[in-house]
Amino acid sequence: MNKEPLNIVSVWTRQIESGQQPSGKDLQEHLSSVHDNNPGFTEAVAWNCRDINGKNSYELLADTIDKNYHSHVLDLACGSGVLLDLCNRRYGSELELTGVDMNDAELQLARKRLSHTDIKLHHGLAQDLNFISDSSVDVILCHWALTLMDPVVPVLITAKRILKKNGIFAAIIDGDPAKAPGYHEIHNIIYEHVRREYPNYGEIELGDPRVRTADGINELASKTFVDFDITITPLLLNLDESPDKLAREVSGFFYASFVLSVDGHSKMLYDLEKYLSSQLQEDLSCFNMPVNLIVIRHK
Repeated sequence: MNKEPLNIVSVWTRQIESGQQPSGKDLQEHLSSVHDNNPGFTEAVAWNCRDINGKNSYELLADTIDKNYHSHVLDLACGSGVLLDLCNRRYGSELELTGVDMNDAELQLARKRLSHTDIKLHHGLAQDLNFISDSSVDVILCHWALTLMDPVVPVLITAKRILKKNGIFAAIIDGDPAKAPGYHEIHNIIYEHVRREYPNYGEIELGDPRVRTADGINELASKTFVDFDITITPLLLNLDESPDKLAREVSGFFYASFVLSVDGHSKMLYDLEKYLSSQLQEDLSCFNMPVNLIVIRHK
C-alpha cells in the first residue's frame, strides 16, 4: 500500500497524453514504474475484501488446488508473494510452489516474506516462461494480473504448454461493475481527477480489454484451450472501513491514482472520502469489488 502519492510519469503516460497508442512494452515499463515505487500495494484491499462466505480473492484461488491430485503449483505474476505464502501455510511440503514476476521490487518483498521456505522465485515475463518445461505444472494461479498483460494470447499459449494433461489454470480478473453497488461512483471520482491531468486517460485500457469481461475472456480462452472446460464465476467482494481509511485504501487499488500529482491525489482523496461519508452505515462505509473467477481445466 503506498504511503505517499507519487506522480508516475512514463512512456505509457506520455503516449496517453498525446493520444497515441502505447505498445505492450510501454505498458510493461509503466506497470514496473508503479510497482517499483509502490511494491505490495495491492495487498491491503485484496486481502481484506471478502465474499459472502468470508473468503478473499487469494483464498478463492487457493481453493482450486487439490492436494490429492496436484503437486506443482505456479503463481503467475506472484507479486509480493501473498498467494504463495497462503498456499505454503495450507499445504506446506505437500506442494512444490513456484512464483514468477516481472518486477524486481515485488520479488524482493516475496523473497523476504518466503525466506523461511524452499519456494522458487523467478524474474520473468508471463509471455515467455522458457525456463519451465512442457507439461510440468499441475496448477497455474494468476491473481489479478491477467487483465494487465499485453499481449495476452502468448500468456494463454504458454500456460497451455506448461500445464500437465489434467492441469488447471485459474485466475481472478475484473468482474462486472454494474453488479457492485457504488463501484461506478468510486471509479468515476478517481478517473475524473485523473482526466484533469490526462484528458485521454481511460480511452485506452491497461492490457487487453477482452480480459475485462466474462464473454471476452471466455471467447479468448476458448481459442487456445480448445479441449478444456472453462468456468467463469462472478463474485462480489466487499470491505467495510471508516471513510478516510477506505478512501486511501481503495484509491491505492486503482492504477490510475498513481499518475496523479500530489495536489491532484489529495483532492481525489477528499472527494472520495466525501462520497464514502455519504454512504455511512453504523459509522462505516463499504467498497464493493466485482470479480470473476475463471477456471480452465481439461474436459
